[in-house]
Amino acid sequence: MDDEIAEAAGSREPTEFKKAPRRAVASGWVGSALEYYDFFVYATAASLVFPDVFFPKGNPKLAIIESLATYGVGYAARPLGAFFLGRWGDKHGRKNVLVACMLTMGCATFGVGLLPTYAAIGYLAPILLVILRLIQGFAVGAELSGASAMIVENSPFGRRGYYASYTLQGTQGGQLIAAGVFLPLYFTLSTSAMDSWGWRIPFLLSSIVVIVGYVIRRKVDETPAFKEEAAGGEIPKNPVYEAIRLSWPNMVRVICISLMNGVATLATTFGGTFATNAAYGVGMNTKLYLFIPVIGNAIAMVLIPYIGSLSDRIGRRPCIIVGSLGAGILAYPYLYFIGQDNVPLTIFFAVLMWGCIYQGYNAVFPSLFQEMFPTRTRVSSFAIAQNIGVLITAFLPSTYAAIAGPTPAACVANKKFLPNAIVNGTTCSHLAMGVHTHVLWVVGSITLGLAILSAIAAFTAKETFMIHLNDCGEEWAQPVSAEEYAKARLAAVA
Repeated sequence: MDDEIAEAAGSREPTEFKKAPRRAVASGWVGSALEYYDFFVYATAASLVFPDVFFPKGNPKLAIIESLATYGVGYAARPLGAFFLGRWGDKHGRKNVLVACMLTMGCATFGVGLLPTYAAIGYLAPILLVILRLIQGFAVGAELSGASAMIVENSPFGRRGYYASYTLQGTQGGQLIAAGVFLPLYFTLSTSAMDSWGWRIPFLLSSIVVIVGYVIRRKVDETPAFKEEAAGGEIPKNPVYEAIRLSWPNMVRVICISLMNGVATLATTFGGTFATNAAYGVGMNTKLYLFIPVIGNAIAMVLIPYIGSLSDRIGRRPCIIVGSLGAGILAYPYLYFIGQDNVPLTIFFAVLMWGCIYQGYNAVFPSLFQEMFPTRTRVSSFAIAQNIGVLITAFLPSTYAAIAGPTPAACVANKKFLPNAIVNGTTCSHLAMGVHTHVLWVVGSITLGLAILSAIAAFTAKETFMIHLNDCGEEWAQPVSAEEYAKARLAAVA
């Protein structure tokens, strides 16, 4: 087939089997988009709908914390999913684990759409919600590691960063679809209709996700690197143990670099709650705020392949370091303009922070993390370490709501902020101003701190873009010469 390429005999790339980069990219992109559509439909609903649907009314701060905590619970299950599914991917192949992830995720998301609300069954509703969120998290635990392994192990030497970036372009596409499904619902349905049944539609659509994703992923061949490992009898009996024993320093680095997910949770989850929930006293229109993930993801999808390609020319580390520090700094103006209820500048800085600068990290980490580990433990090492890092950031939205929480319950009536109400001798509008300042410095500083730690971890990592795939993850691995790499890139681009 036209898509198939063969590496030169004697190369330190897999040579026994042909690579199929375009088919791998198509599978990785579509599969990641569909699976992360499911995951981020929940994130959108958790910040905009679930506080009023699945939790008791009367204490808006508690409802916000509880709703955002259920969002974080999904991330709590991801390391467990990474352990079991990552191990499966290293023992039985990348293709098999990706199909399993897709089926499990789709069924759990569909189940959320069928759940009765708190008004119908009381506390059993949030309990069932948490159980399904745990299943979602388990399913997505090996998605990124498996999909990016599928692509990297099919990519020609010199173009791994470019091709692997499409994995994250797929996840951004999934977020874009999730926001795009919610937008017409918010514009066409009343608030009562949205709270009663409209929110269910995006979840029930996951039935289509299951069918489409299964068909696409079943048609993709296993990667040449894994087939060579299997043919040579080199598949480890316990890849998780071997990963921790041999690659723990790089796993620690991946955990720290993955703390950059704090920017994504700020932009997609806590930011939405801060801007639109009446208890914070900002009062930004929910319909307008939904345009932030739409615009940000649309721009990110355009930028990601270019940044991935840039990392093939200048290296992985510079892109991640600049992306981390830049996005961390921009958290301050983003939060400031939310507090000012300045919609145009909120959208501008959200898009600049998350849709643009953050992509220096987002577009490049799939290739860097894959290249930091050997083929025999690649999926397990990536999945476990990355999901531990993401878990650390997952409960940040609920933590922010607790330590930089909204105004007292007396400041809200019928989901409307009461600026002139008096609480302990102070107007609610004055209390809200203090809350906004507190959010700016507490949440902004935590976000920047995580970004700095991510950049330091990336700086200490070995540069990997000029190392052949069969040597990746080995302590003795050395990059090829600049001249040899330039020739390889020229051939790969051609």
